[in-house]
Amino acid sequence: MALPVSLVSSAQPAVATSALATHYQAVRAQSVALVLPLLPEDTVVQPNLDVSPPKWHLAHTTWFWETMLLKQFVPEYEVFHPEYAYLFNSYYNSLGSRVNRADRGTLSRPPLADVYRYRAYVDEHMAALLAKLAELPAAATELVELGLHHEQQHQELLATDIKYILSTNPLAPGYLTAAELASKSASAPTDGANFGASWLPVPGNIYPIGHQQEGFAFDNELPVHEVLVAPFELQNRLVTNGDFLQFIESGGYQQFQFWLGEGWDLVNREGWRAPLYWSQTADGQWLRYGPTGLAPLNPAAPVSHISFYEADAYAQWAGGRLPTEAEWEVAARHFGATAAGGNWLESGHFDPLPLPADADPTQCHQLLGDCWEWTYSPYHPYPGYQRAAGALGEYNGKFMINQLVLRGGSCATPESHIRLTYRNFFHADKRWQFTGLRLAR
Repeated sequence: MALPVSLVSSAQPAVATSALATHYQAVRAQSVALVLPLLPEDTVVQPNLDVSPPKWHLAHTTWFWETMLLKQFVPEYEVFHPEYAYLFNSYYNSLGSRVNRADRGTLSRPPLADVYRYRAYVDEHMAALLAKLAELPAAATELVELGLHHEQQHQELLATDIKYILSTNPLAPGYLTAAELASKSASAPTDGANFGASWLPVPGNIYPIGHQQEGFAFDNELPVHEVLVAPFELQNRLVTNGDFLQFIESGGYQQFQFWLGEGWDLVNREGWRAPLYWSQTADGQWLRYGPTGLAPLNPAAPVSHISFYEADAYAQWAGGRLPTEAEWEVAARHFGATAAGGNWLESGHFDPLPLPADADPTQCHQLLGDCWEWTYSPYHPYPGYQRAAGALGEYNGKFMINQLVLRGGSCATPESHIRLTYRNFFHADKRWQFTGLRLAR
Protein backbone atom coordinates (compact mmCIF):
# COMPACT_ATOMS: atom_id res chain seq x y z
CA MET A 1 0.00 0.00 0.00
CA ALA A 2 1.55 3.29 -0.99
CA LEU A 3 0.88 5.76 1.74
CA PRO A 4 -1.59 8.59 1.12
CA VAL A 5 -0.85 11.79 2.90
CA SER A 6 -1.69 15.11 4.38
CA LEU A 7 -4.68 15.97 6.43
CA VAL A 8 -7.49 18.29 7.23
CA SER A 9 -7.28 19.52 10.79
CA SER A 10 -6.66 22.55 12.89
CA ALA A 11 -4.64 23.22 16.01
CA GLN A 12 -5.91 21.06 18.85
CA PRO A 13 -6.77 22.30 22.36
CA ALA A 14 -4.86 20.87 25.33
CA VAL A 15 -7.50 18.25 26.07
CA ALA A 16 -7.19 16.95 22.50
CA THR A 17 -3.40 16.81 22.70
CA SER A 18 -3.76 14.64 25.80
CA ALA A 19 -6.01 12.31 23.82
CA LEU A 20 -3.41 12.23 21.05
CA ALA A 21 -0.78 11.12 23.57
CA THR A 22 -3.02 8.26 24.70
CA HIS A 23 -3.75 7.33 21.10
CA TYR A 24 -0.03 7.42 20.33
CA GLN A 25 0.71 4.88 23.05
CA ALA A 26 -2.09 2.58 21.86
CA VAL A 27 -1.04 2.71 18.21
CA ARG A 28 2.60 2.05 18.99
CA ALA A 29 1.68 -0.89 21.21
CA GLN A 30 -0.54 -2.37 18.50
CA SER A 31 2.36 -2.52 16.04
CA VAL A 32 4.48 -4.48 18.49
CA ALA A 33 1.57 -6.78 19.37
CA LEU A 34 1.22 -7.80 15.72
CA VAL A 35 4.82 -9.01 15.62
CA LEU A 36 4.86 -10.83 18.98
CA PRO A 37 3.55 -14.17 17.60
CA LEU A 38 6.56 -14.35 15.24
CA LEU A 39 10.00 -15.83 15.68
CA PRO A 40 12.88 -13.37 15.19
CA GLU A 41 13.74 -15.23 11.96
CA ASP A 42 10.27 -14.49 10.59
CA THR A 43 10.80 -10.75 10.89
CA VAL A 44 13.60 -10.57 8.29
CA VAL A 45 11.96 -12.44 5.39
CA GLN A 46 10.97 -10.65 2.16
CA PRO A 47 9.46 -13.12 -0.33
CA ASN A 48 8.66 -10.53 -3.00
CA LEU A 49 8.83 -6.82 -3.80
CA ASP A 50 5.37 -6.01 -2.42
CA VAL A 51 6.17 -7.46 1.00
CA SER A 52 8.47 -5.82 3.54
CA PRO A 53 10.01 -7.66 6.51
CA PRO A 54 8.10 -7.09 9.78
CA LYS A 55 11.30 -5.83 11.42
CA TRP A 56 11.59 -3.18 8.71
CA HIS A 57 8.00 -2.01 9.35
CA LEU A 58 8.74 -1.63 13.07
CA ALA A 59 11.85 0.42 12.31
CA HIS A 60 10.41 2.48 9.45
CA THR A 61 7.43 3.70 11.46
CA THR A 62 9.85 4.71 14.22
CA TRP A 63 12.09 6.51 11.72
CA PHE A 64 9.00 8.44 10.60
CA TRP A 65 8.40 9.83 14.11
CA GLU A 66 12.08 10.61 14.53
CA THR A 67 12.37 12.36 11.17
CA MET A 68 9.04 14.16 10.87
CA LEU A 69 8.54 15.19 14.51
CA LEU A 70 11.58 14.91 16.77
CA LYS A 71 14.20 16.29 14.38
CA GLN A 72 11.89 19.16 13.44
CA PHE A 73 10.52 20.23 16.80
CA VAL A 74 13.15 19.15 19.38
CA PRO A 75 16.35 21.10 18.66
CA GLU A 76 18.44 19.10 21.14
CA TYR A 77 17.27 15.70 19.86
CA GLU A 78 20.03 13.25 18.90
CA VAL A 79 19.15 10.50 16.43
CA PHE A 80 19.35 6.95 17.76
CA HIS A 81 21.73 5.79 15.02
CA PRO A 82 23.16 7.86 12.15
CA GLU A 83 22.69 5.08 9.56
CA TYR A 84 19.06 4.28 10.34
CA ALA A 85 17.81 7.02 8.02
CA TYR A 86 19.44 5.18 5.12
CA LEU A 87 18.17 1.77 6.27
CA PHE A 88 14.57 2.71 7.04
CA ASN A 89 13.56 5.52 4.71
CA SER A 90 10.91 4.10 2.39
CA TYR A 91 10.58 6.21 -0.75
CA TYR A 92 11.17 9.84 0.25
CA ASN A 93 13.60 11.18 -2.31
CA SER A 94 13.56 14.56 -0.58
CA LEU A 95 14.90 12.94 2.61
CA GLY A 96 17.96 11.27 1.12
CA SER A 97 19.12 7.95 -0.30
CA ARG A 98 17.92 4.62 1.05
CA VAL A 99 18.20 0.84 0.83
CA ASN A 100 16.58 -0.51 -2.33
CA ARG A 101 13.02 -1.64 -1.66
CA ALA A 102 13.83 -5.11 -3.01
CA ASP A 103 16.78 -5.41 -0.61
CA ARG A 104 14.98 -4.84 2.70
CA GLY A 105 15.19 -8.59 3.34
CA THR A 106 18.99 -8.38 3.39
CA LEU A 107 18.96 -6.32 6.59
CA SER A 108 19.84 -9.05 9.07
CA ARG A 109 21.39 -6.22 11.08
CA PRO A 110 20.40 -4.37 13.17
CA PRO A 111 18.93 -7.27 15.13
CA LEU A 112 15.31 -7.20 16.20
CA ALA A 113 16.33 -6.40 19.77
CA ASP A 114 18.01 -3.20 18.57
CA VAL A 115 14.88 -2.21 16.65
CA TYR A 116 12.87 -2.57 19.86
CA ARG A 117 15.43 -0.40 21.64
CA TYR A 118 15.08 2.14 18.83
CA ARG A 119 11.32 2.19 19.31
CA ALA A 120 11.68 2.66 23.07
CA TYR A 121 14.16 5.52 22.59
CA VAL A 122 11.91 7.36 20.15
CA ASP A 123 8.81 6.71 22.28
CA GLU A 124 10.52 8.24 25.31
CA HIS A 125 11.34 11.40 23.38
CA MET A 126 7.91 11.51 21.77
CA ALA A 127 6.30 11.36 25.23
CA ALA A 128 8.17 14.54 26.13
CA LEU A 129 7.15 16.19 22.87
CA LEU A 130 3.50 15.22 23.32
CA ALA A 131 3.51 16.61 26.86
CA LYS A 132 4.23 20.07 25.47
CA LEU A 133 2.38 19.70 22.16
CA ALA A 134 0.00 22.56 22.94
CA GLU A 135 3.02 24.92 23.09
CA LEU A 136 4.29 23.92 19.65
CA PRO A 137 3.09 25.20 16.26
CA ALA A 138 -0.15 23.73 14.94
CA ALA A 139 1.89 21.88 12.30
CA ALA A 140 3.27 19.63 15.03
CA THR A 141 -0.20 18.49 16.07
CA GLU A 142 -1.10 17.86 12.44
CA LEU A 143 2.05 15.78 11.97
CA VAL A 144 1.24 13.71 15.07
CA GLU A 145 -2.16 12.90 13.59
CA LEU A 146 -0.54 12.05 10.28
CA GLY A 147 2.05 9.88 12.01
CA LEU A 148 -0.67 7.90 13.80
CA HIS A 149 -2.46 7.18 10.53
CA HIS A 150 0.83 6.38 8.84
CA GLU A 151 1.63 3.77 11.48
CA GLN A 152 -1.89 2.33 11.23
CA GLN A 153 -1.37 1.89 7.50
CA HIS A 154 1.78 -0.05 8.31
CA GLN A 155 -0.17 -2.17 10.80
CA GLU A 156 -2.37 -3.26 7.92
CA LEU A 157 0.73 -3.98 5.88
CA LEU A 158 2.21 -5.90 8.80
CA ALA A 159 -0.87 -8.14 9.00
CA THR A 160 -0.90 -8.87 5.28
CA ASP A 161 2.88 -9.13 4.87
CA ILE A 162 3.14 -11.55 7.81
CA LYS A 163 0.44 -13.73 6.24
CA TYR A 164 2.29 -13.83 2.92
CA ILE A 165 5.66 -14.50 4.56
CA LEU A 166 4.37 -17.44 6.61
CA SER A 167 2.39 -18.84 3.67
CA THR A 168 5.54 -19.17 1.56
CA ASN A 169 7.17 -21.47 4.11
CA PRO A 170 6.74 -25.13 3.06
CA LEU A 171 5.60 -25.94 6.62
CA ALA A 172 2.66 -23.52 6.20
CA PRO A 173 2.90 -22.34 9.82
CA GLY A 174 -0.06 -20.50 11.29
CA TYR A 175 0.15 -16.99 12.67
CA LEU A 176 -2.05 -18.13 15.55
CA THR A 177 -2.93 -21.52 16.98
CA ALA A 178 -6.50 -22.71 16.64
CA ALA A 179 -7.01 -22.13 20.37
CA GLU A 180 -5.64 -18.57 20.17
CA LEU A 181 -7.90 -17.77 17.24
CA ALA A 182 -10.90 -19.29 18.99
CA SER A 183 -10.26 -17.15 22.07
CA LYS A 184 -10.05 -14.01 19.93
CA SER A 185 -12.99 -14.96 17.72
CA ALA A 186 -15.45 -16.56 20.09
CA SER A 187 -18.34 -14.59 18.59
CA ALA A 188 -17.29 -14.93 14.96
CA PRO A 189 -19.90 -16.59 12.72
CA THR A 190 -18.69 -19.71 10.94
CA ASP A 191 -21.80 -20.50 8.89
CA GLY A 192 -22.98 -17.71 6.66
CA ALA A 193 -26.39 -16.12 6.49
CA ASN A 194 -28.73 -18.33 4.51
CA PHE A 195 -29.55 -16.00 1.64
CA GLY A 196 -28.19 -15.27 -1.77
CA ALA A 197 -27.07 -11.84 -2.83
CA SER A 198 -29.86 -9.44 -3.78
CA TRP A 199 -29.84 -6.19 -5.74
CA LEU A 200 -30.52 -2.91 -3.95
CA PRO A 201 -31.37 0.25 -5.93
CA VAL A 202 -29.43 3.50 -5.53
CA PRO A 203 -31.03 6.64 -7.01
CA GLY A 204 -29.21 8.71 -9.58
CA ASN A 205 -28.36 12.34 -8.85
CA ILE A 206 -25.53 14.85 -8.71
CA TYR A 207 -23.68 13.94 -5.53
CA PRO A 208 -20.84 15.57 -3.56
CA ILE A 209 -17.84 13.23 -3.33
CA GLY A 210 -14.92 13.51 -0.92
CA HIS A 211 -14.22 14.19 2.74
CA GLN A 212 -16.92 16.49 4.10
CA GLN A 213 -16.54 16.18 7.88
CA GLU A 214 -14.24 17.78 10.46
CA GLY A 215 -11.06 15.99 11.37
CA PHE A 216 -8.34 14.04 9.66
CA ALA A 217 -8.34 12.99 6.03
CA PHE A 218 -5.61 12.27 3.50
CA ASP A 219 -5.24 14.82 0.75
CA ASN A 220 -6.35 12.33 -1.91
CA GLU A 221 -9.87 12.53 -0.39
CA LEU A 222 -10.07 16.21 -1.36
CA PRO A 223 -11.31 18.55 -2.68
CA VAL A 224 -15.03 17.82 -2.33
CA HIS A 225 -16.53 17.91 -5.80
CA GLU A 226 -19.79 16.99 -7.52
CA VAL A 227 -20.23 13.87 -9.64
CA LEU A 228 -23.19 12.84 -11.79
CA VAL A 229 -24.16 9.28 -10.86
CA ALA A 230 -26.80 7.47 -12.92
CA PRO A 231 -29.28 5.15 -11.15
CA PHE A 232 -27.71 1.76 -10.45
CA GLU A 233 -28.05 -1.32 -8.30
CA LEU A 234 -25.57 -2.77 -5.84
CA GLN A 235 -25.48 -6.25 -4.35
CA ASN A 236 -26.23 -6.38 -0.65
CA ARG A 237 -23.14 -8.41 0.31
CA LEU A 238 -19.64 -9.22 -0.80
CA VAL A 239 -19.04 -12.05 -3.25
CA THR A 240 -18.27 -15.19 -1.23
CA ASN A 241 -15.81 -18.05 -1.63
CA GLY A 242 -18.74 -20.23 -2.62
CA ASP A 243 -19.79 -17.78 -5.32
CA PHE A 244 -16.26 -17.60 -6.66
CA LEU A 245 -15.88 -21.38 -6.56
CA GLN A 246 -18.75 -21.61 -9.06
CA PHE A 247 -16.76 -19.34 -11.37
CA ILE A 248 -13.71 -21.61 -11.01
CA GLU A 249 -15.67 -24.84 -11.52
CA SER A 250 -17.37 -23.45 -14.62
CA GLY A 251 -13.94 -22.92 -16.19
CA GLY A 252 -13.76 -19.18 -15.58
CA TYR A 253 -9.96 -19.14 -15.48
CA GLN A 254 -9.83 -20.94 -18.85
CA GLN A 255 -12.32 -18.78 -20.81
CA PHE A 256 -10.74 -15.70 -22.35
CA GLN A 257 -14.05 -13.97 -23.05
CA PHE A 258 -14.44 -12.93 -19.41
CA TRP A 259 -11.00 -11.39 -19.08
CA LEU A 260 -9.36 -8.10 -19.93
CA GLY A 261 -6.45 -8.69 -22.29
CA GLU A 262 -3.75 -7.90 -19.72
CA GLY A 263 -5.49 -10.09 -17.16
CA TRP A 264 -5.77 -13.03 -19.56
CA ASP A 265 -2.06 -12.78 -20.37
CA LEU A 266 -1.21 -12.62 -16.66
CA VAL A 267 -3.41 -15.59 -15.72
CA ASN A 268 -1.74 -17.76 -18.34
CA ARG A 269 1.77 -16.52 -17.63
CA GLU A 270 1.46 -17.11 -13.87
CA GLY A 271 -0.75 -20.19 -14.08
CA TRP A 272 -3.45 -18.74 -11.83
CA ARG A 273 -6.43 -21.05 -11.36
CA ALA A 274 -7.81 -19.72 -8.05
CA PRO A 275 -7.36 -16.79 -5.64
CA LEU A 276 -4.11 -16.43 -3.74
CA TYR A 277 -3.84 -18.85 -0.77
CA TRP A 278 -6.24 -21.43 -2.30
CA SER A 279 -5.00 -24.95 -3.02
CA GLN A 280 -6.68 -28.21 -3.99
CA THR A 281 -5.93 -31.65 -2.62
CA ALA A 282 -5.58 -34.77 -4.75
CA ASP A 283 -9.15 -35.75 -3.90
CA GLY A 284 -10.50 -32.36 -5.00
CA GLN A 285 -10.97 -30.64 -1.61
CA TRP A 286 -10.27 -26.92 -1.60
CA LEU A 287 -8.03 -25.58 1.16
CA ARG A 288 -7.11 -22.02 1.99
CA TYR A 289 -4.19 -20.62 3.95
CA GLY A 290 -5.45 -18.50 6.86
CA PRO A 291 -4.54 -17.38 10.38
CA THR A 292 -4.01 -20.95 11.65
CA GLY A 293 -2.41 -22.34 8.49
CA LEU A 294 -4.15 -24.46 5.87
CA ALA A 295 -7.83 -25.16 6.54
CA PRO A 296 -10.87 -26.23 4.51
CA LEU A 297 -12.33 -23.43 2.40
CA ASN A 298 -15.28 -21.71 4.06
CA PRO A 299 -17.78 -21.11 1.23
CA ALA A 300 -19.76 -18.54 3.24
CA ALA A 301 -16.82 -16.19 3.88
CA PRO A 302 -16.12 -13.32 1.46
CA VAL A 303 -13.62 -14.16 -1.25
CA SER A 304 -10.36 -12.25 -0.77
CA HIS A 305 -6.84 -11.94 -2.15
CA ILE A 306 -7.98 -11.51 -5.74
CA SER A 307 -6.56 -9.11 -8.30
CA PHE A 308 -8.58 -6.49 -10.13
CA TYR A 309 -8.41 -8.73 -13.19
CA GLU A 310 -9.98 -11.65 -11.30
CA ALA A 311 -12.64 -9.41 -9.76
CA ASP A 312 -13.56 -8.00 -13.18
CA ALA A 313 -13.58 -11.44 -14.83
CA TYR A 314 -15.91 -12.77 -12.14
CA ALA A 315 -18.20 -9.76 -12.59
CA GLN A 316 -18.35 -10.36 -16.35
CA TRP A 317 -19.10 -14.06 -15.80
CA ALA A 318 -21.80 -13.24 -13.23
CA GLY A 319 -23.54 -10.72 -15.49
CA GLY A 320 -22.62 -7.66 -13.46
CA ARG A 321 -19.77 -5.20 -13.20
CA LEU A 322 -17.59 -3.51 -10.62
CA PRO A 323 -18.91 -0.22 -9.20
CA THR A 324 -17.05 3.02 -9.74
CA GLU A 325 -15.59 4.62 -6.64
CA ALA A 326 -18.19 7.42 -6.83
CA GLU A 327 -20.98 4.83 -6.96
CA TRP A 328 -19.46 3.02 -3.99
CA GLU A 329 -19.24 6.21 -1.90
CA VAL A 330 -22.77 7.27 -2.84
CA ALA A 331 -24.10 3.80 -1.93
CA ALA A 332 -22.23 3.76 1.38
CA ARG A 333 -23.87 7.06 2.34
CA HIS A 334 -27.25 5.98 0.98
CA PHE A 335 -27.25 2.79 3.06
CA GLY A 336 -25.83 4.50 6.17
CA ALA A 337 -22.66 2.40 6.38
CA THR A 338 -20.67 2.81 9.61
CA ALA A 339 -17.51 1.24 10.97
CA ALA A 340 -19.23 0.15 14.18
CA GLY A 341 -19.50 -3.61 14.48
CA GLY A 342 -17.36 -4.26 11.43
CA ASN A 343 -14.60 -6.84 11.13
CA TRP A 344 -11.41 -4.82 11.68
CA LEU A 345 -7.84 -5.46 12.79
CA GLU A 346 -8.88 -5.04 16.41
CA SER A 347 -11.42 -7.85 16.03
CA GLY A 348 -8.53 -10.32 16.02
CA HIS A 349 -10.00 -12.58 13.31
CA PHE A 350 -7.35 -11.70 10.70
CA ASP A 351 -9.69 -12.99 7.99
CA PRO A 352 -12.96 -11.95 6.32
CA LEU A 353 -15.99 -13.38 8.11
CA PRO A 354 -19.31 -14.79 6.88
CA LEU A 355 -22.41 -12.77 7.57
CA PRO A 356 -24.13 -13.82 10.80
CA ALA A 357 -27.05 -16.21 10.36
CA ASP A 358 -29.56 -13.53 11.38
CA ALA A 359 -28.33 -10.91 8.87
CA ASP A 360 -31.22 -9.05 7.23
CA PRO A 361 -31.26 -9.88 3.49
CA THR A 362 -32.99 -6.58 2.72
CA GLN A 363 -30.08 -4.52 4.07
CA CYS A 364 -26.66 -3.75 2.58
CA HIS A 365 -23.86 -5.50 4.48
CA GLN A 366 -20.06 -5.47 4.73
CA LEU A 367 -19.52 -2.07 3.11
CA LEU A 368 -16.93 -1.30 5.79
CA GLY A 369 -14.54 -4.00 6.99
CA ASP A 370 -13.76 -7.57 5.88
CA CYS A 371 -12.41 -6.82 2.37
CA TRP A 372 -11.20 -3.90 0.33
CA GLU A 373 -13.57 -3.69 -2.63
CA TRP A 374 -12.13 -3.19 -6.11
CA THR A 375 -13.76 -0.39 -8.09
CA TYR A 376 -13.52 0.32 -11.81
CA SER A 377 -11.99 3.74 -11.19
CA PRO A 378 -8.42 4.83 -11.84
CA TYR A 379 -6.50 6.36 -8.97
CA HIS A 380 -6.36 9.93 -10.23
CA PRO A 381 -6.47 13.26 -8.40
CA TYR A 382 -9.85 14.81 -7.69
CA PRO A 383 -10.57 18.04 -9.61
CA GLY A 384 -8.62 20.86 -8.01
CA TYR A 385 -6.19 18.61 -6.14
CA GLN A 386 -2.87 20.24 -5.29
CA ARG A 387 0.13 18.10 -4.39
CA ALA A 388 1.79 19.15 -1.13
CA ALA A 389 5.34 20.50 -1.21
CA GLY A 390 8.35 18.64 0.14
CA ALA A 391 8.36 15.18 1.70
CA LEU A 392 4.64 15.21 2.40
CA GLY A 393 3.94 15.59 -1.30
CA GLU A 394 5.75 12.29 -1.89
CA TYR A 395 3.15 10.33 0.06
CA ASN A 396 0.41 10.45 -2.45
CA GLY A 397 0.46 12.59 -5.56
CA LYS A 398 3.33 10.79 -7.27
CA PHE A 399 1.40 7.49 -7.14
CA MET A 400 -1.62 8.77 -9.08
CA ILE A 401 -1.02 6.74 -12.25
CA ASN A 402 -1.72 3.18 -13.43
CA GLN A 403 -3.52 2.07 -10.26
CA LEU A 404 -7.13 1.29 -9.34
CA VAL A 405 -9.11 2.55 -6.35
CA LEU A 406 -10.42 0.24 -3.63
CA ARG A 407 -12.92 1.21 -0.95
CA GLY A 408 -14.23 0.07 2.41
CA GLY A 409 -11.29 -1.22 4.46
CA SER A 410 -10.58 -4.80 5.47
CA CYS A 411 -10.14 -7.16 8.41
CA ALA A 412 -6.53 -5.88 8.58
CA THR A 413 -7.50 -2.18 8.75
CA PRO A 414 -7.58 -0.49 12.18
CA GLU A 415 -11.11 0.71 12.87
CA SER A 416 -10.13 4.26 13.86
CA HIS A 417 -8.23 4.59 10.59
CA ILE A 418 -11.15 4.19 8.16
CA ARG A 419 -13.65 6.64 6.64
CA LEU A 420 -16.29 6.39 3.91
CA THR A 421 -14.08 8.61 1.75
CA TYR A 422 -10.85 6.63 2.24
CA ARG A 423 -9.22 5.85 -1.12
CA ASN A 424 -6.90 2.86 -1.17
CA PHE A 425 -5.09 2.04 -4.40
CA PHE A 426 -3.17 -0.82 -5.96
CA HIS A 427 -1.96 -1.97 -9.33
CA ALA A 428 -4.43 -4.29 -11.04
CA ASP A 429 -2.34 -7.45 -10.53
CA LYS A 430 -1.94 -7.22 -6.74
CA ARG A 431 -3.47 -9.96 -4.57
CA TRP A 432 -1.61 -10.08 -1.25
CA GLN A 433 -3.95 -7.62 0.45
CA PHE A 434 -7.47 -8.56 1.61
CA THR A 435 -9.00 -7.50 -1.72
CA GLY A 436 -12.49 -8.67 -2.70
CA LEU A 437 -15.47 -7.45 -4.68
CA ARG A 438 -19.13 -6.52 -4.71
CA LEU A 439 -21.20 -6.51 -7.89
CA ALA A 440 -23.01 -3.56 -9.39
CA ARG A 441 -25.24 -3.24 -12.43
